[in-house]
Amino acid sequence: MSTPEAPKDKRTKAYKEWKAKYDSAPKGLGDTIEKITTATGIKKAVKFLAGEDCGCDQRKEVLNKKFRYKNPECLLEDEYDFISEIIESGVGRLNADQVKRMIGVYNRVFRENKKPTNCNSCFINSIFKPLKTLYGAYK
Repeated sequence: MSTPEAPKDKRTKAYKEWKAKYDSAPKGLGDTIEKITTATGIKKAVKFLAGEDCGCDQRKEVLNKKFRYKNPECLLEDEYDFISEIIESGVGRLNADQVKRMIGVYNRVFRENKKPTNCNSCFINSIFKPLKTLYGAYK
């Protein structure tokens, strides 16, 4: 689910393989459309007819922003430690500060803007479970 950490030395073959695998993943609909039009030859034909500045790159960026795929950001070390502490300790209830921080982590990682709610099952299903799944991908 999450992207493994990149090798430190950018000159190595391992880094180049990592970058090719994880940096080329489509970020949204615009990237997918670009792959399709490139594979079918449509992009080359449009560039030939309309010139290099055909507006494809701008459309791709707009589509990527509007229709972004749910590729989560990586957890930061303090976020990982926080979630690990809660999951590994088996805490049955979270206090208000823990809930607020958990929502903050969720919003940053999944690029959303969820708000606190009084519904415990809503919190567990929409925030805690996805973070727990993401946390599990690091193990």
